Amino acid sequence: MTNVPESMKLRRDVSPLELFYDLVFVLAAYQLSHHLLEQLTWRGAAETGVLLVAVFGTWAYTSYAATFLNVDRRVTRWMIVVAMGLGLFMNAAIPGAFGDRAWAFVIPLLAILFVSGAVTALAGRTDLLREHYRRTLLWVSASAPLWIVGAAVGSGPRLWWWAAAALIDVTGTWLAHPLPGRTLSSRELAFDADHMLERLRLFFLILLGETVLTTGRAMSEAPVDAPNVLAATGVFVALVCLWAAYFGGGEDLVTDSVAHSPDPVRSVRHGVNSTYLLLAALVAFAVGSERVIAHPTGHGSTTLALLLLGGPALYLATTAWFFATTAGGAWKERLLATAVLACAAAAAVLIPPLASLALLDLVLVVTAAVLIRAHRRLAAERTAAPATADHPSP
Repeated sequence: MTNVPESMKLRRDVSPLELFYDLVFVLAAYQLSHHLLEQLTWRGAAETGVLLVAVFGTWAYTSYAATFLNVDRRVTRWMIVVAMGLGLFMNAAIPGAFGDRAWAFVIPLLAILFVSGAVTALAGRTDLLREHYRRTLLWVSASAPLWIVGAAVGSGPRLWWWAAAALIDVTGTWLAHPLPGRTLSSRELAFDADHMLERLRLFFLILLGETVLTTGRAMSEAPVDAPNVLAATGVFVALVCLWAAYFGGGEDLVTDSVAHSPDPVRSVRHGVNSTYLLLAALVAFAVGSERVIAHPTGHGSTTLALLLLGGPALYLATTAWFFATTAGGAWKERLLATAVLACAAAAAVLIPPLASLALLDLVLVVTAAVLIRAHRRLAAERTAAPATADHPSP
């Protein structure tokens, strides 16, 4: 079990300031979807992926720091407010990041990473936490020159410089910013896991909300006729199913598992790591949904199949990994649904978009129903089982 003293174990609600900060990323999710929609090529997808890593990385860094520091502290509140202002400028520059607004994107990005890292390295409550964030600053310092060089060069080679920088940043996040011979002893680190899980849940709702906004915008621009109404309805059904696949009891399983984990920091880190892919999945689905609503009776294509069905498939595959490493169950059903969606994507190349959407809805409705039952069954088994066998550690 964890060696953190009971007096150091924190339990805090998500504050209004943190919710206010998260609203900046409604804009980010919209901008990422819009960038992909406007640059619907393999290069455009790569650009969107690089920007996604940068944007979500700033959210993750700041949210972790606020959770470690305690948002009730004045220094933490000022850090969040500063990061929010910088994030607004960064996210506003996303459409032109690979054009004439590279510096408008990079300067706020690096400022957020260095500010949140420096504040936590100085104001952290324990020596272990301060030492970890000093290592984090070294990782940020390794990627910063690549972000800067990428902003200075032309838009062509910029993708390669920024891709290398994004790779360093996401690797650091996934591995908890280790250095040779020095790794994070997370079992001894005071951390409010419930608080960070709630932040992740709320961020996930923001991502779903952005898809609602994208759908609404597409509906407002499309003719009010039967195909378009059916397409909008089908997208709504898919969104509800994606929501139910997690919030239909799944979030309670995760919370319970993390609460009984000997290493809650590691479990939450898995959630943060998976959110990179969940964001990519929902951005892809948002763009695919907009294309279906705009042209419901058009021709199928590989691009549409990858967006409309590939996005949900990535979503289910990612949550399968997350549930396998945290809840210890309800992951096989997700993998099976992923395989079915992969087969459906092959058929979507040949059929009209509206038919592809109907196929997606069929798979997701069945999947959501199966997962809700699986979550209830797993919860009942845990209630009935002895406490020592209830919660397999990740």
